[in-house]
Amino acid sequence: ETAFLVQGLLAARQYFDGDADAEREIRDSVTQLWREVEWDWYRKSPDGDVLYWHWSPDHAWHISHPLVGWNETMIVYLLAIASPTHAVPASLYHTGWAGQSDLAVKYRQSWSRTTEGDHYTNGNEYYGIKLDVGCGTGGDLFFTQFSNLGFDPRGRRDRYTNYFNNNCNFAIINRAYCIDNPRQRVGYGPECWGRSAGINSGGGKPTPRDDNGTICASAALGCFPYTPDESMAALKHFYRTLGGKTWGAYGFHDGFNQTEQWYDEAYMGLNQAQIVVGVENHRTGLVWKHFMANPEIAPALEAIGFTSDSDGDE
Repeated sequence: ETAFLVQGLLAARQYFDGDADAEREIRDSVTQLWREVEWDWYRKSPDGDVLYWHWSPDHAWHISHPLVGWNETMIVYLLAIASPTHAVPASLYHTGWAGQSDLAVKYRQSWSRTTEGDHYTNGNEYYGIKLDVGCGTGGDLFFTQFSNLGFDPRGRRDRYTNYFNNNCNFAIINRAYCIDNPRQRVGYGPECWGRSAGINSGGGKPTPRDDNGTICASAALGCFPYTPDESMAALKHFYRTLGGKTWGAYGFHDGFNQTEQWYDEAYMGLNQAQIVVGVENHRTGLVWKHFMANPEIAPALEAIGFTSDSDGDE
């Protein structure tokens, strides 16, 4: 959550580039916050090879939850490596985020309930679509979204994949699962898709074990940069066909389950961000442009080993 905040703040720092006192104050405040985040503390020890999610002055490392990909936490490693004051070695991207240790492998197996992709890379095809990284069929769609609200995956790759292409495939597989609809959930189809986490009636990942019929609007709509036509079709279906059941004063409600005739009336701010920023990045690339313009980002990507790669990412 700290990384998501900082990602947005850094985009704002570049956006407010005027000479007015108010804009200077915004830039200075963001820079101060950015410099004070102690990313290196979350290694647990000076030679730690993975970052951890939580620390508390009352409970210390009691939760001890490692940040191991592939999921929504990629941005933590990018920012930790880019930090001007509390940087971690670029090697942690490979030993932690894409780690091959027993800890990393067992962690992936525990949440995905499969060995496919448990060493970070996958390489299998699902519904005829290859998934370079990700466990099983990939998991929740928010995995493709939170870290890429600011980080622009287009035109670059690391040693594992081109993440724009992988995100596209991830979304297409998620949609294909809903079209296939092996559990015969009511409503699933080409225009009603989007398996993800959120306020729902108990659902989770798009797997036979966890699929309870819940669709999260932010899942399909947050994929506008990757599946613009399919996401637009979903938007029109959610709004025009389901209407007031899924839409309210502040936009789309978080989730619905037609199998159980359950329609959420709440909004989750974090998931609304996926929609708003995803649509804008598809339209203009605005948030991508300003986040990537921060001078600390390019050297961090180079240190990790990202290289130019425009294969397929239009």
